[in-house]
Amino acid sequence: MSKTTLSKGIRLSLMVVTLCFTPNIHVIADAQETPPIFGDVTIDRQFSPDPLVVRGMSGGSVPENQIAGRTETPTGPCTGFVDEAPDHTLVLSSKFDYLKLQVQSPQDTTITIKGPGGTWCNDDFDGKNPGIIGEWLPGKYQIWVGSYEKGKYFPYTLQITEVK
Repeated sequence: MSKTTLSKGIRLSLMVVTLCFTPNIHVIADAQETPPIFGDVTIDRQFSPDPLVVRGMSGGSVPENQIAGRTETPTGPCTGFVDEAPDHTLVLSSKFDYLKLQVQSPQDTTITIKGPGGTWCNDDFDGKNPGIIGEWLPGKYQIWVGSYEKGKYFPYTLQITEVK
């Protein structure tokens, strides 16, 4: 195969890849909501695997109470710093009588969740790991995982389970 044929093949491949991904970039740019940083999760009752685990990096430069619109909720204080965009979006296809979301991290982290019925924050659900448990309505939830120091980012896992 000649160099010219190989070069044309590479350019054609790059053009096809560009055309396939360009519409998706415009959809995100035109969206009214800021897209989540680490991805969406959609679940229904009796989902599998349980627990469902997603990963991310905590922290940011925006005060968590600014995202929550308050300093305290019934589930705990809205402290720490997060990014402006949520880390995850959780869509519940049906009502859950019991659901637990818990962060696991080697550092002290916080969580804020906004969705149907309100906003919830937590700091130390299990040791230094935040979490929220209870009854959940169907709908879309935005989740932020924060760090106590502005601009400090730490790895975490977010576990979602129906198991009590």
